[in-house]
Amino acid sequence: MNKYWAEWFVALQRLAPQHGLSRLGAKLADSRHPGVKNALIRQFIRTYKVNMDEAASESLEDYACFNDFFTRALKPNARPLASDANSIASPADGTISQLGRISTGNIFQAKGKLFSVEALLGGRDADSKRFHNGQFITIYLSPSDYHRVHMPVAGTLDYCRYIPGKLFSVNAATTGTVEGLFAKNERLVCLFDTPLGRCAVILVGAMMVAGIESVWETCYQAGELRLDNFDSGEISLTKGEEMGRFKFGSTVILLFEQDVIRWEEALTPGYATRMGQCLAKCLPS
Repeated sequence: MNKYWAEWFVALQRLAPQHGLSRLGAKLADSRHPGVKNALIRQFIRTYKVNMDEAASESLEDYACFNDFFTRALKPNARPLASDANSIASPADGTISQLGRISTGNIFQAKGKLFSVEALLGGRDADSKRFHNGQFITIYLSPSDYHRVHMPVAGTLDYCRYIPGKLFSVNAATTGTVEGLFAKNERLVCLFDTPLGRCAVILVGAMMVAGIESVWETCYQAGELRLDNFDSGEISLTKGEEMGRFKFGSTVILLFEQDVIRWEEALTPGYATRMGQCLAKCLPS
């Protein structure tokens, strides 16, 4: 998409009732009418060439609604987990948008556009500062991808912050046009204590995303700013364990502290990754 059409695409998104459209989409995606949900699923499989061979259930009848299908589980061992104890696993299927160093608190978005750690996490606090000069990776989940999000490393949840916001599309045309997109969109920020220090897992909402779920909360959607704190050890997850899911395509961002990981050399923007794949190795302490 050239610059002219990208700007028009973003202008249309600004004018559109983003949350209204997403609520309407959510109602349709939650419909349990057999004719409606089966038609939606069949058309989606055809349009996006979804590989149903790897789904835990290949029968449309086993899905109560479109959202059940969209957040479908996979067959055991469909996504092998990086076995090296020093590896950082990909949290999701998707395409790497950007990755690298967080330069003096700023994260690279696209085409010279930056946003701050503080804006992304929703707080000017000690946690935000801990990621200054650390490492980040942004993974875009397309509609055809597996949409459950897993832990990149074992960790204990300290708190999560739901931040309401816009619902811009998160495709390349929009990320290359809208300043600070990921710090403007609705998102769920999860802060974990890990053997590597703090790790942030951020699930970013987008146009037509009908909600963000976590394993500790049924659904976060279209509400007020919310902060949930957890007792030590209340929610501990192992590497590769599911921690959340999207009810439509979006983006996951990981943040690590300074000098704790090194990205695999093969990773570049545009690289397609799968959940469980090794993204980085821990640096010697």
